Amino acid sequence: MPVIKPIITAVASVPIATGGTITTTVTPTVTRYFALVDEAMIGADSITMPATSFIDDAEAPVTAFPALTGTEYFNVYINGMLQQLALSTLTTASLVLDTTDVPAGIPVLLEIASFTNTASAITTQPTISAPVITIIS
Repeated sequence: MPVIKPIITAVASVPIATGGTITTTVTPTVTRYFALVDEAMIGADSITMPATSFIDDAEAPVTAFPALTGTEYFNVYINGMLQQLALSTLTTASLVLDTTDVPAGIPVLLEIASFTNTASAITTQPTISAPVITIIS
């Protein structure tokens, strides 16, 4: 005798999430470094400015720039004018400007913004409905 299997057809509603509050706090840290271009920095096709040639906002000498991760960005200003990102390369040891058109004595400002102090928290938990299952046959 064959086995009899029941066949049941059903539909279910999609669970719905309502409410919930997410609080995100962003506290960027911005540091600025200042230097003047000198003749020794100007090479054949670029200007290499060692980190040790810069001072920070407190006029303290700089020994190295911070290593950049995915949560930071930097801006370079030459003589007060913001430059394109593609014209400079930043390492912990130096700032390299992809130009030789900057004469000695011109000020360079390096600005680094870090967003590592970003946090998100759920302050109110969401309510999620249970699916409704309806048996058709």
